[in-house]
Amino acid sequence: LLFVLGAVTCTLFLAVKALYSASDDVIELTPTNFNREVIQSESLWLVEFYAPWCGHCQRLTPEWKKAATALKGVVKVGAVDADKHQSLGGQYGVRGFPTIKIFGANKNKAEDYQGGRTSDAIVDAALSALRSLVKDRLSGRSGGYSSGKQSRESGGGGKRDVIELTDDSFDKNVINSDDVWMVEFYAPWCGHCKNLEPEWAAAATEVKEQTKGKVKLAAVDATVNQMLTGRYGIRGFPTIKIFQKGEDPVDYDGGRTRSDIIARALDLFSDNAPPPELLEIISEDVLKSTCDAHQLCIISVLPHILDTGASGRNSYLDVMLKMAEKYKKKMWGWLWTEAGAQSDLESSLGIGGFGYPAMAAVNARKMKFALLKGSFSEQGINEFLRELSVGRGSTAPVAGGAFPKIHSVEPWDGKDGELPVEDDIDLSDVDLDDWDKDEL
Repeated sequence: LLFVLGAVTCTLFLAVKALYSASDDVIELTPTNFNREVIQSESLWLVEFYAPWCGHCQRLTPEWKKAATALKGVVKVGAVDADKHQSLGGQYGVRGFPTIKIFGANKNKAEDYQGGRTSDAIVDAALSALRSLVKDRLSGRSGGYSSGKQSRESGGGGKRDVIELTDDSFDKNVINSDDVWMVEFYAPWCGHCKNLEPEWAAAATEVKEQTKGKVKLAAVDATVNQMLTGRYGIRGFPTIKIFQKGEDPVDYDGGRTRSDIIARALDLFSDNAPPPELLEIISEDVLKSTCDAHQLCIISVLPHILDTGASGRNSYLDVMLKMAEKYKKKMWGWLWTEAGAQSDLESSLGIGGFGYPAMAAVNARKMKFALLKGSFSEQGINEFLRELSVGRGSTAPVAGGAFPKIHSVEPWDGKDGELPVEDDIDLSDVDLDDWDKDEL
């Protein structure tokens, strides 16, 4: 059972005694020593995130101590006062107490412990995890860069996405680049740099993937590359600077966890990225490639060109483009089609009953969608997308569980529509006089 955060806020003001002391075999962990002790360790770790005032934590304490003593020299057992060190608890998604996590081969993918709260159950889980770790090593699976100690000199896979820069390579790579660079200036002997290293390496891989290489994380050994150290006035380690083309470098003064670094990198990416393309659905490939590549694809069905003309259609497209710019950080896909051009798609998304223009936001992985119920305006669409971005709003499954057949159509030529040309009627063979007599 978890003691849910915030459920007993009145008790937070009670004087409570720490649950563990230096005389226990449980290792007290803090933001200062967590990276050094756990992340950079080759050992398997069981870590309890607790709050001293939590009744469930207090009842677990003697069992946790017994397990730590039994596992001494075999598996490391630690504890984090997550009430005192909320940033550390937040980094690992701790929302209730006690939360127990197992840090195995890949320290960046901790597993949640869901077993019993007795020392026997805890020891059994630890030995099972240890067996898996050893078998992985035996089979050659390291579990990722964090499975062992990772130094910059080792050149291991953990820092494969961190670009090492020197006095000679810096300008060519950074100053003349259209990409955004986050550069760490470090010293090999610096303890804070060593603590940052696994966070920087993990962030580099994630940022490379999410920005498609448009934001790069790099490192400079400031003790060797004296020219760069002097040019940028590096006086402490680590120092992180952000370089963007045509601008002076600025200091990064955010948090040192991978989540903090990634968040800033994605902000830099979205600030510099152009808005996503707004594509007309002229083929099945356009729909599927867009929706498969993005978390959500925003699909608008606009009125027929004969109902709006080019100016009316362009006004709707302008609204969509403004919203695409506003929400470009979300990296959604944006599509549109004309009413009736993809009638099967309209039916599968429940569009048509409210008239046109209409809008649906589709999650192609889950095959679920939400419909715009408000006005097709900047304000109406903004409210719709804002609700979606925070996980609100009602959704429904796409009819049939998959996109229907998409018809290939000619793209809009940007012009006003024209009525279809009717065949001329030849009346030369009709005897109008006889017709008039018959009618009479």
